[in-house]
Amino acid sequence: MIRGQMRTAEKIKALEWRDNALYLLDQRLLPQQEHWQRYTTAQQVARAISEMHVRGAPAIGVAAGFAVLLAARQHLQQHAENWLAYLEADFKLLAESRPTAVNLFWALQRMRECLPEAAQHEHPLKVLEAQAVAILEEDRAANLRAAEYGLQVIRQAGGGQQQLMTHCNAGALATAGFGTALGVIRAAYLDGLVSKVHVNETRPWLQGARLTAWELLGEGIPCSLNVDSSAGHLMAQGKITWLIVGADRITANGDVANKIGTYQLAILARYHQVKVMVVAPSSTIDLQLESGAEIPIEQRDSDEILYVGKHRVAAQVAAYNPVFDVTPAHLIDVLVTELGVVQEPTRDKIRALMSDKSA
Repeated sequence: MIRGQMRTAEKIKALEWRDNALYLLDQRLLPQQEHWQRYTTAQQVARAISEMHVRGAPAIGVAAGFAVLLAARQHLQQHAENWLAYLEADFKLLAESRPTAVNLFWALQRMRECLPEAAQHEHPLKVLEAQAVAILEEDRAANLRAAEYGLQVIRQAGGGQQQLMTHCNAGALATAGFGTALGVIRAAYLDGLVSKVHVNETRPWLQGARLTAWELLGEGIPCSLNVDSSAGHLMAQGKITWLIVGADRITANGDVANKIGTYQLAILARYHQVKVMVVAPSSTIDLQLESGAEIPIEQRDSDEILYVGKHRVAAQVAAYNPVFDVTPAHLIDVLVTELGVVQEPTRDKIRALMSDKSA
């Protein structure tokens, strides 16, 4: 029953592949304007990723998959004899567009792995398109499965209707489908377990205020927007039971890189006995990195916090603008993926989860 309701609730899309082009909903303009932009080259898509027209680790990975397809089409038209060699520059450009989101590198590797088959095929673009579409469809299916697992965790914890908190946007706009953290929240609401969602504004891009609140309001889910610095005050009132967030990279020991501010929220949650749930596809787990200390943290232009729009609001001061922070595994109560649930993640538990995937 819940799975059917969840599919019905899949109303928001961040991207579409049609007419041999990638269409992205420009998330910089939401919620005031819903503008779809058409992209036909890998260079355009890389710029869109870097400038956050599209954002969210899963959605970035899906977009990169189609960008490789667009690059291959361009090179086949211009350099039919050695089109594969020309693709290398596009792989490099896309890899540099957002360095923290491991789904980007995972998707690029998936596209790279099908290149030998494409090179031998009568219609190489069909092979690449099938792979890019598979990445999209697999993420969509993973969202739904993870939402069901996360819902089961909330059900088993009990407590009736609850107030939840989320940070940044890990919804449909950040994925190819139902959302990760917001997917679990959607499923819990459909199951009658949510009375209110507290949405952190998420400075400096305001993904919570602009995107998450927009998604929740569009589906009639009760929500309230709060400034980031009020999270501890809200938790101290004893009404919030879960902090539910997404992830851009999870290391072998269970450390999590997510939107800046997640680490301090996890500390506040531990102090106030609020449980922390991280929801992400297994493609976000990077077994090549032992701990969060090895995760490259993207630093963005200081103007993002010195200005609001085109108006400077800060003094003539230097600014520090990391996009992500790392939450240690020992502060995470539950990790939810499409493969299942990991309670209090550790290196051995993460390895077991990923072993099940490869089995």
